[in-house]
Amino acid sequence: MKVLTLVTQKGGSGKSTLVANLAVAAEEAGEKVFVLDLDRQGTLGRWIERRSVETPGFDRVSTETQLDTALATLARQDYSLVIMDTAGTDSPLVTAAIRGADLCLIPARPTPADLEATQPTLEAIQSTRRRFAFVLNQAPVRSGRLNEAAAGLKVLGILAEPPITQRNDHQDALGSGQGVTEFNTHGKAAEEIRALWRWIKNRLKG
Repeated sequence: MKVLTLVTQKGGSGKSTLVANLAVAAEEAGEKVFVLDLDRQGTLGRWIERRSVETPGFDRVSTETQLDTALATLARQDYSLVIMDTAGTDSPLVTAAIRGADLCLIPARPTPADLEATQPTLEAIQSTRRRFAFVLNQAPVRSGRLNEAAAGLKVLGILAEPPITQRNDHQDALGSGQGVTEFNTHGKAAEEIRALWRWIKNRLKG
């Protein structure tokens, strides 16, 4: 079982939407996925309630003890991938989620505020010696800012590919209880998410 934790100490980076989309894409690629929601905002819980299918598996976690128990229980079952969504804050629970990850994915929008906000998250991850990668999320379709942001993040660490462009399919899919690969199978948003999942899967193998 592999564990992927999405983490950043800045809200509004699109973590929950990315978790939902990656969970569906991973399942479509053959993984058995369980999602753990550590964010009190409950975005993923509402998404799960809107789904017409029973997968991925889902539960909420609010304490470190619950997290340890959940990961131990899931490891004894036949799940191949656990994806954790964390709150945009620094807390012992978020640190525990980082510590329990095989790979931490740090979403960042290509704005100066978002790029600056990655530093505390990066320091928290490095203190636990976990593997990590950045991913540019909610990126404009065409912008020189994207290249500048990518260059800046590459200086700090590994940058996942491709960047995830801000497209209506993401919010429309979330609102209908779907992933973008279900909502618009052949759309550009679906293509990007599938490509990102392939990149992540290769990193998890290492």
